Amino acid sequence: MDAKQQARKERLEKRNVTMFGKLGLIAIMMFAFGYALVPLYQKICELTGINVLAVQESKTVTAANSQVDISRTITIEFDANSQGPWHFRPLQSSLQVHPGQMAQVVYEVENTQPRSMQAQAIPSYAPQEAAQYFKKLECFCFKQQVLGPKEMRQMPVSFYVDPALPKNVQTITLSYTFFEVGSAVKKQAS
Repeated sequence: MDAKQQARKERLEKRNVTMFGKLGLIAIMMFAFGYALVPLYQKICELTGINVLAVQESKTVTAANSQVDISRTITIEFDANSQGPWHFRPLQSSLQVHPGQMAQVVYEVENTQPRSMQAQAIPSYAPQEAAQYFKKLECFCFKQQVLGPKEMRQMPVSFYVDPALPKNVQTITLSYTFFEVGSAVKKQAS
């Protein structure tokens, strides 16, 4: 190797080392900038008033639900009647709620037959005037239920009692009648 080629090779190695150093410095600076970006962003948002939701979320204050009437307590009694070959019952017989308060009760049904059945639940209320104040958000009574052979199912009812319920009503009975709809459901081929 002659002197020219040797000098050229040394210059190229020197440039490569310099370039590697510059790239390493840039990588370190990028990492530092990324690390400092979150506190920097928070400080800028704080100073300018931008992103006020994030600031408010960190200082969460839970307000009381103003639509719940805590001065009154209503007793809700649960009842179940069945017209067919199954067992149907609420998992609890009663519940105390304040008007406006969300509550949930679970009913359990078991098909005792070796065949699938289609059924429907129909609610009724006592006293009758309570029906317009009893607000169901989720209920198995909204649609027909298909129960497989020997199937047991738990079905929730989510509800609240409207605070406009007359003051003289202190107990509401929610009763469901569960009955078979149509004829037996045919087994679907798998």
